[in-house]
Formats: sequence, structure tokens, C-alpha cells
Amino acid sequence: MSLDSQPIADTFISSTIFGRWSRTVAQGTKKVTEGFLPSSDQGLQIIEEKPREEAPHGDPTFLESVDIYFDRAAGHSQSTADILSQIKACNNLIRLQFPLKCANGTVELVEAYRAQHSHHRLPVKGGIRMAPTVDADETMALAALMTFKCALVDVPFGGAKGGIKIDPTKYNIYEKESIIRRYTSELVKKNFIGPALDVPAPDYGTGPQEMAWIKDTYEHLRPEDINSTACVTGKPLEEGGIAGRQEATGLGVYFCIREFLNDKELVSRLNMKPGVRGKAFILQGLGNVGLHTAEKIAAAGGRIIAIAEHDGGLVDETGVGLDIDAVKVYKTQKKTIVGFPGVKTLKNSSEILELECDVLVPAALEAQIHSGNARNIKAKVIAEAANGPVTPDAEAILEKKGVVILPDLLLNSGGVTVSYFEWIKNLNHMRFGRMSRRIEESGKKALIEAFEMEFGNGARLSDDLRSQIVRGNIEVDYVRSGLEETMLNSWDQVKRTAHSKGCNYRTAAYLIAIERIATCYKLSGIFP
Repeated sequence: MSLDSQPIADTFISSTIFGRWSRTVAQGTKKVTEGFLPSSDQGLQIIEEKPREEAPHGDPTFLESVDIYFDRAAGHSQSTADILSQIKACNNLIRLQFPLKCANGTVELVEAYRAQHSHHRLPVKGGIRMAPTVDADETMALAALMTFKCALVDVPFGGAKGGIKIDPTKYNIYEKESIIRRYTSELVKKNFIGPALDVPAPDYGTGPQEMAWIKDTYEHLRPEDINSTACVTGKPLEEGGIAGRQEATGLGVYFCIREFLNDKELVSRLNMKPGVRGKAFILQGLGNVGLHTAEKIAAAGGRIIAIAEHDGGLVDETGVGLDIDAVKVYKTQKKTIVGFPGVKTLKNSSEILELECDVLVPAALEAQIHSGNARNIKAKVIAEAANGPVTPDAEAILEKKGVVILPDLLLNSGGVTVSYFEWIKNLNHMRFGRMSRRIEESGKKALIEAFEMEFGNGARLSDDLRSQIVRGNIEVDYVRSGLEETMLNSWDQVKRTAHSKGCNYRTAAYLIAIERIATCYKLSGIFP
């Protein structure tokens, strides 16, 4: 029986595992039945899945876009066709369905996925999102991005991604806990989670609380695993998380924006002066990534002149820039930014993307800038904080206009970088700085006292200055230092590759990732 007609009809709880999944096979799965839904008069009823909606204005879908970007970079690669095919293919995809008993007593089916794109390095790594738009294509596209992202910033993971097809705002906390725990138990049964196999993390619609539930569920099902805390990252600090993880993705975005804007040669081509200070920024999305990016930009003197959210946006017409701290407080209280006092509110937030600015930072979902609106974009630089916010068709239009695109593959890799630090911390069973902080302080104190005795003539540093100099590094210091080192090194490699190959930054980032993965395959060989 063919994949495009095979019903899933054996039990109430069903799953489908596709091994060595390829893009060609993936195209034949869009008609696979969604599964069972409760029916008032027939108990269970088989229905067909609705065809996936096309991307806006006929642009390629998210998965197709990733493949297009891959193929462009592969054209610059020295690797053979068989290696490139292996790198491009999604190795495994699991599709799950399980029942949820809701608070009102009804039972509904939840659909979920986990894709493992590449096993060139283990464990594989990737977030879990909860959204009504989740499907197999999106999950595989995000898993592929994770593969290339990890390779680009040189963290030892393959790429993976998970998705649960629900609107999390429509479920209470107890229902969400049940969903997450059941999802985790299904992954455990299928051997799709574990500190040496597959390590999830937060994504759109999930956060530290959901990761804590995953950890607790895994530990109950695998009590013999001494490294069980490392089965998931993005956990609360009290549950084995790491200081600095919450702001990591946004901070990584800021580091790359800062480095680009500080490059005199690059910004001069755009008729701009170097530096973040004074530049006009527009942000789309004020979630975790967008908020922390905005805070860092504002702290560096950048002017955030507009913010777009799903239900509307804000425009500051004074030119001074929005007060990000005040907007944050307002959103926390009102659950929206619409109506923030003293500035203009636009109900159609898509219009905000088309306002004039120096840097546009899309930090929401994919395909927000497409062939339908790309010609209206007036930004000089687009910094992709979200995954896939610019379609290939839009990129072609924007580049003809001279717009520089800083790619998602690099910019939002700060999250997985710090997740890597958390994973290492969990495997070491010790926080960073625990064994070094006091010895650092002792050494600095002895050095200061020696200088005071030798050159101070009886003078002594003030207590405040002394405490600042003597202070030893704590965990968050190591995390931020490691993140900055990773982002700056990666940006430098992308910039040099783009220059040497005569390509844009996205193609350069993909090419670096492809070559590193290809090297792994060439050196490892084929087993058995």
C-alpha cells in the first residue's frame, strides 16, 4: 500500500516511524490520514488531513525554502553528490497520536512529531514547539536548520525538532502538563529522547516549565540513567538549567548585529556610520527572543522605532525610540502591546515591516517577508532572529534592492550554543565556576595587595573598586563569554567565506555547515 493512501487504523493511539526519510518520500505524505477524532454517534471516525496551505503569494514552503538554500550552498561545495544527498536527507521522523482527557471531561486526540534530521553527531538537538500549524514538513524543515546551525557554530550535535499540534493558549496548565508528559513517554518508548540520543529544548509555545516536566517524566521512566538531567535543556535553574539560557538567543542575535554594524567597510556600503548607537530598528515579535534582542539594542543606544505583534503594533513618531522596559511592563500586565500610551498603534501589524528603518529584526515565525511585501521593505539590513522569516523569492527581490540579510542560521544559534553549555554542565554534574571562583578571587586579591604595597605608598583602593576587580567569575559570566566567543568566531567565518566565494551571508553559512558535516561523514565511513 502506498504512503499517500495508507490509513492509520490499528489502535486509538497510533504512531508512524519513517526511517531514512528523504525529501522525495516526504512529498508523498501530505495525504496520510490525520487519524481518529471522536464522533458523537460513531465513537471514532477516520478523517482525511486537509492539504497543507501554500506559502504566501506562491512562494516556496518552509521546507522547500530550506532545500533551496541548501542547494545554492551545495553548488559551492567540493563534496560529492552522494555525501550531499546524505546531508540533505532527514534521517528519521516519528508521528504520534495520543488521547488527552480534557478538564471538561471530553477526550481529544493530540497530534505530534519528532524529526531527527542528521546523526552525523550524537545526540541530536532541537526544540519542541506547540502551535496549531505544526506538521511533518515544518518539523523536518526546522530539524534541518538545527543540523546546519549546530555545524555552523561548531557544537557537537546533529539536528532535530519536535512539534505538538495544539494552540497552547486554549489549554490550562494541567492539560498542558498531561500533553507534555504523554509526548515525552511516547518518545521514551520509541527511543527518541535521552542525553546520548536526542535532547529537546524550548521553542515557540514552550518554555522552562515544559522542559521541567520532560525531565521529570524521563527520570521516572529511566531511573537508572545517571545523566538523566541532560535529557533536555532550557530547564529552570532549579531543575539543572543554566544561568543565562533565557536571554541566550536574543543576546546572540544582538552580538551579530553589533559586529556587522561595527564593521566600517560593510556599513559604508549602505551609507551608514558604524555602531549601534543612533540606528533605527524595527522588531517583529516581542517574545523571548525579540524582547532580549530589543533590550540589548536599546542598552547600546539603538532606537527601536516600531514593534509589530500578531494583534497589532506600536510606532514611535518622535524619533527617540520606544521605552522597551515600559513596553515590557505593559505587555506583562495587559497581555498585549496594543494601546501602549503615548505612541501610535497600528492594528495591521504587517504595515510596520514596511516602515523605513536601518535594521529590521523579524523575530516571529517563518515566511513573514515574502514576494508579496518584499518590494515594500525599506530597511537597509534584515537581521533574521526567527527561523526562516524571509522566503527565497523575497531574498532575491531584497538583494536586488541592496538590502543585506544576516541569516537565521547564524543569528539565532545562541540558544543551541547555551543549550550545549547546559548539557555539558548536566553531564559534569557541577555548575560552572564552583571550583574556580574563590581561587580566582584569592589570586586577584593577592595581586592587588602586592601592587598597593609596592606602588601605593600607603594608599588603598576603595572597597567598591576592590570588590569589582577581585570578583571571581560565576556561571553566567562563563555562559555569556562562551556565547560571545562562539557568535563572533562564527560571524567572522561567515564573513570571510562570503567574501572568498562571492556569495551572500546565508549561502556562506550553509556552505560552512555542509563542509563540516561532510568531513564527519568522510572520516567516519559507513557502518557496518
